[in-house]
Order: sequence, then C-alpha cells, then structure tokens
Amino acid sequence: MRSQSISALAQSLRAGEFSSVELTREYLDRIAALNPQLNSYITVCEESALQEAELADRRIRGGDAGLLAGIPIAHKDIFCSEGVRTSCGSRMLDNFIAPYDAHVVSRFREAGAVMLGKTNMDEFAMGSSNETSYYGAVRNPWHPERVAGGSSGGSAAAVAAGLCVAATGTDTGGSIRQPAAFCGITGLKPTYGRVSRFGMIAFASSLDQGGPMTRSAEDAALMLEVMAGFDERDSTSAEQPVADYRAALEQDLKGLRIGVPKEYMDAALDEEIAASVQLALDEYVRLGAELVEISLPNTHLAVPTYYVVAPAECSSNLSRFDGVRYGYRCREPKDLEDLYKRSRGEGFGQEVKRRIMIGTYALSAGYYDAYYLKAQKLRHRISDDFRAAFEKVDLIMGPTAPSTAFGLGEKADDPVNMYLCDIYTIAANLAGLPGMSIPVRPVDGMPVGLQLIGNYFDEGRLLNAAHRLQQESNWHLATPVTSE
Repeated sequence: MRSQSISALAQSLRAGEFSSVELTREYLDRIAALNPQLNSYITVCEESALQEAELADRRIRGGDAGLLAGIPIAHKDIFCSEGVRTSCGSRMLDNFIAPYDAHVVSRFREAGAVMLGKTNMDEFAMGSSNETSYYGAVRNPWHPERVAGGSSGGSAAAVAAGLCVAATGTDTGGSIRQPAAFCGITGLKPTYGRVSRFGMIAFASSLDQGGPMTRSAEDAALMLEVMAGFDERDSTSAEQPVADYRAALEQDLKGLRIGVPKEYMDAALDEEIAASVQLALDEYVRLGAELVEISLPNTHLAVPTYYVVAPAECSSNLSRFDGVRYGYRCREPKDLEDLYKRSRGEGFGQEVKRRIMIGTYALSAGYYDAYYLKAQKLRHRISDDFRAAFEKVDLIMGPTAPSTAFGLGEKADDPVNMYLCDIYTIAANLAGLPGMSIPVRPVDGMPVGLQLIGNYFDEGRLLNAAHRLQQESNWHLATPVTSE
C-alpha cells in the first residue's frame, strides 16, 4: 500500500479495500521497525493517530470525507500541534506542548488526514544536513551513513522510506528542496505568502515558507490545495485564490520556455550531476519545451546575502527564548542575568548560537548599514535578475544541489562549506519565488534533484512540468533498499 499515490489510496479507502485504521497501523509498524535506524521522527503519535483513523473511517462510510481523509501524513516538528510536543529540534523546546494548531496542521485536520507524528529537523531549521538536531542526525534511507539533507531531513527521509504517505516541510534557503533531492522525493516550496506561517515557529520571517514533501508532483498538488490559502492571522499571507492544481497537471508542454542559467551549469557543478540534469532537460525538449540559456548574474551573491539576512532575523526571532516564559530553563539561577545566559547557553546548540551571534553583530550600531542594509540591497538585485529572466522564459531549471548526499560528519566542522550546499536554492527564497525539486537519474546509486523555479504564484505550472516528466520517467518511483 505504501507505494501508492494519495489518489490511489483514497480510492481504495472509499472502495472498502482496507480501512484507514489498517493503513495507519501499517505505517506505525514501519515506523517502529525503521525509525530506530533512520531517526526521522522525534515524536510518534500512535494513540491519537489510530483515533483519527477511526474518525476518518466513519466519515468515509458516511460519505462526508475529503480526498485526504484517512491518509497518514507527518508534520515537520516546526509546526505547532495542539497537545503534542513541538520541539523545533531543540533542547530549548524539548518540554513545550503546543496549546494550539498551526494553520497548516488545522487545514490537514479539517481535510481528515491522519497525523502519524512530528519529524526530525535541524535545530530551529538551521542547517543543511539535519545534523544540528538535539535529537541526533537523520540518516538517509538510500545510504544510512549519509545525511538526509536539511532542515526538513526528517520529513524527506520518512517519505522516501515509506514511513508516511506525505509530509510537510519548511524552506528558508532550500530546506524542502535540498533534502528532497538528497532523498529522491518531490519537494515544493511555494511562493512566499502562499502558505500561512501562523503557528510555524519562526527562523527568518521574510524567508520561511511551508510546503509539501511527497513521492510525486500529483501528490504535491493535492497537498498544496489543502495547505494554501489566505489566513488573516498571518500578516504576510497572500490574498490570492487557491488554484485547482490537479486540473493543470496534464497540460501540454509544447512551447514551454525553460531557462537554464549558465551560472548553475558551470564547471563548479559535478559532471555526473550535470549529466543527469541535462538528461532531464533533453526529455523536456522531447515533450515540446524549448531550452533558453539565461543569466542570473548575481547568483554568486546569494549565499553571502542570505547569511546576513537570515541570521539577523533569527537573532530577533529567537530572543523570546529566555528561560522566563516557556521552554528550557537552567537550574537554580543566581539572578536574572544568570537565568538568561545559562538558559540560552544550555538550551541552544552550536549552529543556532553561531547564527544568533552573526545576526546580532550585523544588526548592531555601526554595522547595520555595512552589513544588513547592504544585504537587503543585494537581495533586490537578485530579485531583479529573476524578473528579467521571466520576461524571456516561463520556468527556470537546473540542479537542486551541487552534490549528492554527503557523509555524516563530513562537513560538520566546516560551516562555510556546509552553507554552500544551498548555493542553487537560496536565491528563490531571497526573491520569494516558488521552487521545486524532483528526482532525476541517480548518480552512483544516490538520488539527484532537478530544481524548477517559477514566477510568483505560478505553482500550477511548476507542478504541471514536474508531473509530465514523471509520467515519462520512473526516477521518482525508485525506493531505497533500507525501506524494503
């Protein structure tokens, strides 16, 4: 059952071939068997999941059920879920039980989906390998000695290994797309504002965006229809109607103009990954698309710009975790200053501390203009590059990551090298554009991702292009040996 699409599972549930309780139990059994090895879940909600499955079965029998009713999914542990620990992968929130649902969680509850649990992640979504989690690294189902990618590595590994049908993730600089590429699944970062951030614990508020992580573009379309939409509780939520993303999946690609940035396909890219990406691009040409070489000249500025803007916003957002109101508190503080220092020093991990320090420095008096203000100006230049490109093309494509999944611990002591893992994904966040990663031909047995970037609120075109390629290939159907 686990290899079937959401639509196929929903059809079987309605036909009575099996119940949601039976389906949920199968996934819970797989989690019990494989999660000790992969570490993709922080919290498993066995009792409540079975209760939700029973409710879904009643709704299905009564003919009052949406398409996701009874479908077992998982949420990244950055989304608040009422009555369930929401840790954000940090010791700071290890004891935090969310008193309410995030908008995304409530939308899936209303749709009848079953929440299996909360997936592992880099601490406060800061990382590219899922090694900064307080709960330990997530292992890649394709090769357990390699990383799953970050920060949504737990969701990516769970989907790839068949520990849920689909999962939610968040993307601040590539944190849906990069782990999707490393684990061989489909991951979509919508346009900034397309999915409400209410109840999603903030890292960098002008960059964070929630999105679906699935086996296929068809499943991603279903998930996005549930997740997307205006939310008055989020001041950055876009008042845009939610499209029928499934209706656009089968559209012909004839005449589609695909921009291929020369900065993405240069000598710095691994030759085998470049060949896999080119193979996919050639398939698009066979489907009627046209390849157009374009330039995004400020690509090389994306990483340094991001690592000023994101830490600056992180230092502001994480100032609330002070040991006073909720979260981790040190033992027997001597005074208020000691409470602050030790609670934050003991509650946060090294990467979070590093980014708080960088961000605080960039925002400090005397350095604001030199760093933060300059980074915001560069951000506009990067956005302008995309605006100019989309006057010539409909979509932009290239590699998702410069390499396949690297070894656990390989880059842990070299943060700059780690940051460069997101060199192709960060620019879309800085510009607020939708981006997507889909599997293409693997290299040495490890997954490779093709990145698709669309214009604002053009998720339908992204999903259409991804779906048509997946109809013509079987790269997205491959499953890792460790999931068997």
